[in-house]
Amino acid sequence: MNQAKVQLQRNIPPFRADQVGSLLRTEAIKQAREGRATGRITAEQLREVENEEIRRMVDKQKEIGLQAVTDGEFRRAWWHFDFLENLDGVEGYEAESGIQFHGVQSKAHSIKVTGKIDFNNHPMLEDYKFLHGLAGTHTAKMTIPSPNMLYYRGKIETPLYEDKEQFFQDLTKAYKKAIRAFYDAGCRYLQLDDTSWAAFFTQESRDKLIAEGKDPEQLLEISTRMINEAIADRPADMYITMHICRGNFRSTWTGSGGYDAAAEAIFAGLNLDGLFLEFDDERSGGFEPLRYVHRPDLQVVLGLVTSKFGELEDQEAIKRRIEEASRYVGLHQLCLSPQCGFASTEEGNLLAEEQQWAKLRSVVDIANDVWK
Repeated sequence: MNQAKVQLQRNIPPFRADQVGSLLRTEAIKQAREGRATGRITAEQLREVENEEIRRMVDKQKEIGLQAVTDGEFRRAWWHFDFLENLDGVEGYEAESGIQFHGVQSKAHSIKVTGKIDFNNHPMLEDYKFLHGLAGTHTAKMTIPSPNMLYYRGKIETPLYEDKEQFFQDLTKAYKKAIRAFYDAGCRYLQLDDTSWAAFFTQESRDKLIAEGKDPEQLLEISTRMINEAIADRPADMYITMHICRGNFRSTWTGSGGYDAAAEAIFAGLNLDGLFLEFDDERSGGFEPLRYVHRPDLQVVLGLVTSKFGELEDQEAIKRRIEEASRYVGLHQLCLSPQCGFASTEEGNLLAEEQQWAKLRSVVDIANDVWK
């Protein structure tokens, strides 16, 4: 790659070799969660199992060379609902049907807004503190759903929010409080996960919004504004990224389409420190939308290694794709990761744990070679 080797190493997030967040649940976790669901073990016993498995997973992440470590989201059933339904004014409930993916449907669960939205005494603060205590000289990475996910997934069942603007104001205030609380707990690397952007990527998905009486361009502006307002007051030494996903459940997906139709909003409109982007197959389109990246400090994390299947990618092929992306964004603004987590829900994707580690090890190996 014929680019000057300047500032190619990074010691702040996102890292050249990074990961999205979730890991395949271990057998011990699965058995303990089942035991808790059937009343065979207590909540305290479940947490002890989670603690031990998270310790092992953090050690493994360090061993393979990752600079950022996560708890694998081992305490969650869902990547988004667990966080959202623990906000004040939000409740989980058993829905009539699950979320429809390509050829498969998730469990029937959803969330509803029943009162004033706020952030207080959230259980994931303790989850983060535990991870932080294990990180040592590594960086503890916390992942939460973006505020957009409550707007797109939550049913509003309170007259408080007949005025949508009041909803947006309370939601972004709650996220400001959340970001400050995680910062005070020691978090310096926070990621917002967001599947809502896929609604703008194809004409078919845009037509669906229009059929529902929604204006895609107005929604795009709202989505951008909610993110920017939520993160506006973050401390200078806190790095916030976002992972844009097209769905990830049992190795399948919900959305398709490249970033073109929302490129200006995503790459020029969001005030994030980094973007984790799926580029692992033809559903994600090409690198051309990266031409909208004008900020010299924005890091683009290329999700070129799939988390959906176990077959290991050819490292030289991945390097060629990084080189292709570098025609639009300089190598000093690029990083590498899997395209998504390995278990956005507790069921996990269809690959073995050793294949998961091989994927992450390959990301580290490629990054060490590319960004020497």
